[in-house]
Amino acid sequence: MSNNDKWKAELSELAYNVCRLGHTEPPYSGTLLHNHKKGSYHCVCCGAELFDSKAKFDSGCGWPSFDLANDGAVKYLEDTSHGMVRTEIRCAQCDSHLGHVFDDGPTDTGQRYCVNSVSMTFTEKAD
Repeated sequence: MSNNDKWKAELSELAYNVCRLGHTEPPYSGTLLHNHKKGSYHCVCCGAELFDSKAKFDSGCGWPSFDLANDGAVKYLEDTSHGMVRTEIRCAQCDSHLGHVFDDGPTDTGQRYCVNSVSMTFTEKAD
């Protein structure tokens, strides 16, 4: 089985299109958008811990937003698609497309990691 076939077998069609092909889920459609529980967000493909719930905020953009990624969890690539220059974020462990990061965040970091819900899973932490 090729690596591509493996991902197609393990992921939903939408997750495959987002994570492996770099597509974007429709805004306001993701299951993690309005998640306010304490815990951690992980890559749906490899399970790497990407974000802590403390970094999540409501940006109103239609996708889960974070102001800080876990150390070494994501890698940054220049994305010149759609006639603009953006910074794509990918899982540092498995190269899964997560979304983009922008320099317009409202917190001290100034960052807004705009992430596709379908590219992540959530693990709740007990208080």
